[in-house]
Amino acid sequence: MQDIVVIGAGQAGAALVAKLRAEGYDGRLTLVGEEPAPPYQRPPLSKGYLLGKLERDRLFLRPESYYADKDIDLRMSTRVVTIDREARHVVLEDGERLPYDALALTTGSTPKTLPEAMGGRIPGVLTMRSLADADALAQALRPGGHLLVVGGGYIGLEAAAVARTLGMDVTLLEAGARILGRVACEETSEYVRKLHKDAGVHILENAGLDRLYEEAGRVAGARIVSGNELADATEIPVDAVVVGIGITPGTALAEAAGLEIENGIAVDAEGRTSDPAIWSAGDCASFPWRGRRIRLESVQNAIDQAEAAAQNMLGAGTPYDPMPWFWSDQFDTKLQIVGLGGGHDRVVVRNGAGLSHWYFSGDTLLSVEAMNDPRAYMVGKRLLEAGRSPAPDAVADPSTDLKTLMA
Repeated sequence: MQDIVVIGAGQAGAALVAKLRAEGYDGRLTLVGEEPAPPYQRPPLSKGYLLGKLERDRLFLRPESYYADKDIDLRMSTRVVTIDREARHVVLEDGERLPYDALALTTGSTPKTLPEAMGGRIPGVLTMRSLADADALAQALRPGGHLLVVGGGYIGLEAAAVARTLGMDVTLLEAGARILGRVACEETSEYVRKLHKDAGVHILENAGLDRLYEEAGRVAGARIVSGNELADATEIPVDAVVVGIGITPGTALAEAAGLEIENGIAVDAEGRTSDPAIWSAGDCASFPWRGRRIRLESVQNAIDQAEAAAQNMLGAGTPYDPMPWFWSDQFDTKLQIVGLGGGHDRVVVRNGAGLSHWYFSGDTLLSVEAMNDPRAYMVGKRLLEAGRSPAPDAVADPSTDLKTLMA
């Protein structure tokens, strides 16, 4: 194998090229990214970086010199427009063709935006995904101003926590019945809701956005509807808006090239797409996992899946079988999640050093959500990785030593 091209210079792309070199691949290796910065961490963007606790240079996964030292051709500010599968090359925006023997798509995802008719393109209406997004939002976070957050998922809640910490008034809209409705149990939603309300965030659930208003070339107000009823609409002044209503996997190049798409770029257990010369990993890729097909949006998956794909590109033949885990920092709370709780029929609440919620289907443990309780998280993670389930009653009993759950 002489030429490997990796499209997408985020966490997955950076992990994949580094693993290829670490595993001994010495052929030509090109990493192509649309952003002007070298690969960087995304999670701190909506946390420490916005709060001013993390300098820009500390975001970068490796110094730019690393790529030259490892003979990795890092192409920044570069966009791929076409994949020619028959000729096995990719075409860049300037017309240059990069040949490949193997191609990896680590094209990530893009945040969903509000429709233009709703005011989605008014200056001051922001998303939170890239370094440029974080820099734009940092400019908008002014003490005494009013931030509107549309969407009660993790990104929206993290942005609300940062803005409130910096002294802004914050209103958060959630169209569903509760915040975190698609990603956490009701008990965790209640905990996070109280955390934000105690900090002064105004949370409106079962509430939607009718439209935004512009004044002097910038967003200045919002019309909010309750239960989608215009008769109950309320208008509020706003200085900035953060839209956190989900992401869309980056499948455009793969789709145009005729690759199989199923909730992302469909790959097999080794990371190979429907074209045996093309691989994929990270937010953009869906893969088989324990009898179903899933797509994970997390740094952990981006790194682990990319490294697994790199090894398999070199012939390892090892299926990727992760135990998903996630985290979120909001105010003084660290929320740690391991496993996937879909299909649960019981949530066991444990009050220990912190608080944790344990999802069960029957007597089978599916997932653990821990709030300022790293010990519960670690024990839950080890149990899930070992395929073991503790007795629900023992979990609920605060006198139970968590170590005994592993016995």
